[in-house]
Amino acid sequence: MENLKKINGPELRNKILSILRNKGPSLPIHIARETGLSVLFASAFLAELSSDKEIKISNMKVGGSPVYFIPGHEEQLEKYSNYLPGKEREALFLLKEKKLLEDVMLEPAIRVALRSIRDFAFAVVLNEDGKQRVFWRHLSFPEKEAQELVLKDFVKKVEKKIEEVKKEIVERKEIEAIKEEVKPRITITEEIKKEPEIRLEAKKEKPEKKEKPLIEIIHVKAREKKEKIKEKSDFVKKIGDFFVKEDIEVIEEREWNKKELYAVIRINSNIGKLRFYAVCKDKKKITEDDFAVALQKAQSLKMPVYFIATGSLDKKAEKYLQEYNGLIGFRRV
Repeated sequence: MENLKKINGPELRNKILSILRNKGPSLPIHIARETGLSVLFASAFLAELSSDKEIKISNMKVGGSPVYFIPGHEEQLEKYSNYLPGKEREALFLLKEKKLLEDVMLEPAIRVALRSIRDFAFAVVLNEDGKQRVFWRHLSFPEKEAQELVLKDFVKKVEKKIEEVKKEIVERKEIEAIKEEVKPRITITEEIKKEPEIRLEAKKEKPEKKEKPLIEIIHVKAREKKEKIKEKSDFVKKIGDFFVKEDIEVIEEREWNKKELYAVIRINSNIGKLRFYAVCKDKKKITEDDFAVALQKAQSLKMPVYFIATGSLDKKAEKYLQEYNGLIGFRRV
């Protein structure tokens, strides 16, 4: 791991915030160039600033990495819009031009794309007669104005509906008045001489059947099960010794088995406490897929990966590590 003892933490923290204020949304590689840190440690430090709510992280990815920015600089994220897939980029340009779009009026592919560009498209939902009408507003279009526009459209539809109902009531009254005028008068001219005979036969009452209860409660004596304590394998113990030797703090052991350990770790330094998602494997060959799965999980936790393994990397894994060296660190033990 990188030696950070000579770096002044508060100064570096302020420097990174200053870079983001002056240059706008940036990638870890940009911060690494300006600070002299490795890309991996720049990513870890940015993750800490994000955890402290001092900066934000984009939903979109550029080369597998999110973009980091100061709150209030959201609109500047559009300079990275060319990295969006084709349909998502098309949806963004359409939304920016129209400012507000109604979801049901759009083609399915654009509707899906709008749900993916969460940095730029925000939903405005109108509850109408128990049904929801979904609209999408562009980042630059103020939420209050979007709501007012949606409500204005709703009021117009309500007023139109009221007029239609009024017209229908008037037409109904006119029809009823015409029917009343032409209604024939009916009189009874013949009395009923004989009343029909009514015979009553006594019915034998059947004995009541005893109904079974709908739910029968059966008491079953619960069997006591002794909880088995999962013993750690030699490999997991070896990794634990490695963490102690390297002065790495284990914040949370998420899961482990005979040949794997997944944990959240923290490396203490003068620039602060840096967190990593540790993936440890007892495996002869580490593949590209191993790295890809680990990175996907780490990014959901907003942390870089510290990958530890007993084996070596295959060629594809080596290439993957070079491509994502700002998000994955590798150590062989």
